[in-house]
Amino acid sequence: MKKFWKTANFRLKAGLISTCFFLIIGFVVYFIPHTNPFTYNTYPNNLGVSAEHWLGTTSMGQDIVWLLIEAIHNSLMIGLIVATIGTVVGVLVGLLAGFAGGALDRVLMIITDTFVVIPSLPILIMMTSLMKGSSTVIIMALVLALFAWAWPSRQIRSMALTIKERDFIHTARFSGESTLQIVVTEILPFALSWSLSNFMNATLSAIGSESSLAVLGLSPGNLVSLGNMIQWARGYNAVLAKRWLWIGSPIVATVILFVGLFMLITGYNDYQAKKRGR
Repeated sequence: MKKFWKTANFRLKAGLISTCFFLIIGFVVYFIPHTNPFTYNTYPNNLGVSAEHWLGTTSMGQDIVWLLIEAIHNSLMIGLIVATIGTVVGVLVGLLAGFAGGALDRVLMIITDTFVVIPSLPILIMMTSLMKGSSTVIIMALVLALFAWAWPSRQIRSMALTIKERDFIHTARFSGESTLQIVVTEILPFALSWSLSNFMNATLSAIGSESSLAVLGLSPGNLVSLGNMIQWARGYNAVLAKRWLWIGSPIVATVILFVGLFMLITGYNDYQAKKRGR
């Protein structure tokens, strides 16, 4: 760990610290017993900053700090679920298509290309509109994951095509290993570094997609997320009422989270490039 911290670049360190900070808020602080922040009129409306309410309360009597913590938790959950599904499915489909070739490759690439060229925004708008008021974090993540695997699949297929002609792959094939065995034990380790980078990028994209839908008023109304928190503040005229902490806290949190993840991705890629160049 000490060696890693010494060799890591500034962006990787800053991104790692920022991301860990949000993970602690979303998955440690979140589980501290507290009143459900989504419930209206739990506290007096429009309270200012105090020892009890660090960011005050909303015009619906919700504690802004706990509403923000709930939003960070749900946004991170959506991002991580989408990234996991997109990366795992994309890597497996891409490796199988690239290594197997023939009819299986053509079928998988037809399906992949279909999802690549389909405009995702209209479908996401339609699906989220149908789910309005009745969705969960899992369902929202599954909807976004529907389009998260196609590009990774195409990219990893190119990697598989270059690896499958190497000598150690021929040796594994002649030793009697199945296609799936070769993909998992021989080729997958080469894709792990790329997969981690894609995982972080997919997390960022998923959170951004959900936040964009929410700000447009198209995210399920019962889902507490960073985007929905901004939308609710707009809808209840937080700007006109000068309730800056209400609308400002999710905006600032979103910006810091995005910058942190971006620095983590770019810093990690530079770190790996320098590591390979040694």
